[in-house]
Amino acid sequence: MSVPQYRRAAALALAAGLGLGLTACSTKSDDGGTTAAGKVTITVDCQPVGSQQELLKNWNDDVAEFQRQNPDIVVKSVSVGEQCNNPPDFTARLAGGTVTDVFYGYMTDLQQVLDSGQAMDLTGFVTKDTVPTWDSVDPALKEAFSDGGKLYAVPVKNYSMGLVYNKVLFQRAGLDVNNPPKTWPEVRAAAKKIAALGDGIAGYAEYSAGNTGGWHFTSLLYSQGGQVLTPDGKKADFNNALGRQVLQNLKDMRYGDNSMGARQLLQWGDLLTNAGAGKVGMFVGAPDATQAIVSQFQGTFQDWAMGPLPGQDGPAKGTLGGGEGYFFKKGLTPEQVEAGLKWIAYQKLTPGKGQFDYVRAKPQNYPVGLPQPLLFAGGSEAQKQELELRKANANVDTANFAVFEANPVPIKGEPRNAQAIYAVLDAAMSGVLTNPNANIDALLKTAEEKVNKLLAAQS
Repeated sequence: MSVPQYRRAAALALAAGLGLGLTACSTKSDDGGTTAAGKVTITVDCQPVGSQQELLKNWNDDVAEFQRQNPDIVVKSVSVGEQCNNPPDFTARLAGGTVTDVFYGYMTDLQQVLDSGQAMDLTGFVTKDTVPTWDSVDPALKEAFSDGGKLYAVPVKNYSMGLVYNKVLFQRAGLDVNNPPKTWPEVRAAAKKIAALGDGIAGYAEYSAGNTGGWHFTSLLYSQGGQVLTPDGKKADFNNALGRQVLQNLKDMRYGDNSMGARQLLQWGDLLTNAGAGKVGMFVGAPDATQAIVSQFQGTFQDWAMGPLPGQDGPAKGTLGGGEGYFFKKGLTPEQVEAGLKWIAYQKLTPGKGQFDYVRAKPQNYPVGLPQPLLFAGGSEAQKQELELRKANANVDTANFAVFEANPVPIKGEPRNAQAIYAVLDAAMSGVLTNPNANIDALLKTAEEKVNKLLAAQS
């Protein structure tokens, strides 16, 4: 994936209009953001869970060092699960007003965060003075967290989808590890050979629950050249030959070939747990899926490689691109906002620090050398520094991602109201993966009707 491609295709909202600097400091907030000792306290979520021992240690070390450098700031970390954002849980926390001061969300969460009234307008706060690398952050990522010219979150990660595959299983099945399937018929043929190895191995695995099924349906639809919504965003646009092809491919593999395994209704952690155990030959994912397999699900770096998303009869016509960032809860004091931005700048947006501390990560059970994220714009000093550090400290064979990088697929952003739409499309995905007699036309028609009602209610 190239940064220019991402910039052209993933701008999901109007450009962020960055304005004036921080306003004058105010007094203590209602939730006690300023402590009696004069320190500013912020709560931040997405702390790694206890089972992620190295990641948790890194996080805690970063908090300690950040607070040493900023003795007037107290960071209180909150863990919200290994995924950081399980969509139903995130929606519940928004509705209940229990999000942290600085809270993690996907690009697709922007509308529901705005609807909840929980997010601060950060437009006047985020500048190169508060986030030193801000001018280097890819403008498309800023746009994706903007609405009406106002910025509501700070982007910290981006990705695009491809075909992730297990090299060990490819070799055992007699497949070429340097030549992954380029079309969905080739995926089907390879999945049959891998599944024939037995021992509960799925040749190809897919999500179908917890909004992840709809998320992947979208990427598979993009590979066909389709789109989830009409260009004006007012109607569903997947109940057609392209949407039928997506579901037919899956039904054929699941029941025609029995190459997807008996266990279905998989969510994010389910599929990656199976992959870490060596029970999955291929699945659609971003490069960081291999990171999760290794650091969270006991997999091995060298087992995994990646190619571009397949197309139906040739190269994919598109793939899904997305990302994540941090929102700030409405009602924070300017001191808390400034403290939160300092923390994000340190932990997420500084080459050599936090998520980009590759020197620390190299000897750990954590992959360095993946082709994404690409947060910084091409040619920027920050991107140059980050790529140099990545290359110098790589602990994965970057050749495993060479096919993915050499064959970029046009990136399309996620649809408006994506999480709500993904929840609807889960039913279509689970339908073809759990019922051998599923009627694809009926599944798509039902999903279309539900999405159109959803869009009408929000218009």
